[in-house]
Amino acid sequence: MATLKDVKAKINGVQKTKQITQAMHMVAVSKLRGAQTRMEGFRPYANKYAQIIEDVVCSGNIEGVGAILLPSKNSEMMVHILLCTSDRGLCGGFNLNLINIAAEAVKRKKQEGKRVSFTCVGKKGMAWCLKEGHEIVNSYENVLEGRFTFKEASQIGGEVIQGFFAGKYQEVHLIFSEFVRATYQIPQAKQLLPIQTEIYEQKKKKEDITRGYLMEPSAQKLLAKLLLDGLYTEIYRAFLENATSENAARMTAMNNATLATNDILDSLKIAYNKARQAAITSELIDIVGGAEALAG
Repeated sequence: MATLKDVKAKINGVQKTKQITQAMHMVAVSKLRGAQTRMEGFRPYANKYAQIIEDVVCSGNIEGVGAILLPSKNSEMMVHILLCTSDRGLCGGFNLNLINIAAEAVKRKKQEGKRVSFTCVGKKGMAWCLKEGHEIVNSYENVLEGRFTFKEASQIGGEVIQGFFAGKYQEVHLIFSEFVRATYQIPQAKQLLPIQTEIYEQKKKKEDITRGYLMEPSAQKLLAKLLLDGLYTEIYRAFLENATSENAARMTAMNNATLATNDILDSLKIAYNKARQAAITSELIDIVGGAEALAG
């Protein structure tokens, strides 16, 4: 049985751990409020922008968009993935879920005979790529930790998009975590380029509407600009979603850790009381035994 000193040392250690998890939980709650406010403020804009693109496509000729929709004829058999993860751990299975999605994508594309490269936003994704020996074109640290802007997202996304138009990549994919609620986030994998026209074509067959838009210049010319800006909008939204999901996951993980320390403390206190009782009983036995020896 553990001594009183050992049990007390464990209790002190768990109590210190509890203080840390409680503090991290409070920080995550505070960051989550700010990140969620920014994300929810941008969602209507992103949704409306996507709706405008859809309306313009349904009213025009998809084939007139040209290179925006299709990969370069000279493009290499390279698939590029923009992988969003966190820079720090202690957020449950948040990073593991994203990495699993990336690993599945790599396996699938290699079976198709294609090479895969990465742009990593976050240290955890970069560490995984280095460990697995994947090619990293660019990596960014501490971007999603702070109050990043649309400009920063556009700069990161712009390098990837330009690589597609330059013929370096045949496909560009985006992996991030979509925020649903504080206790639920969904890892997502979306194809950014080439833009999948099948969705628009199906929509166009169902309804040929323009929602009252008067377009100047033509729909074909507008699409080239709208689709390119739409890619930057999609990347910025993914960054916002990922940052919010990370804080939510860390908040939940630290709350669970705090609850776990409470359970551990309860069991340790019981063990401490048992050890204390055993020590007192042992001392009483010694005292009684000594008294009987003197009396005898």
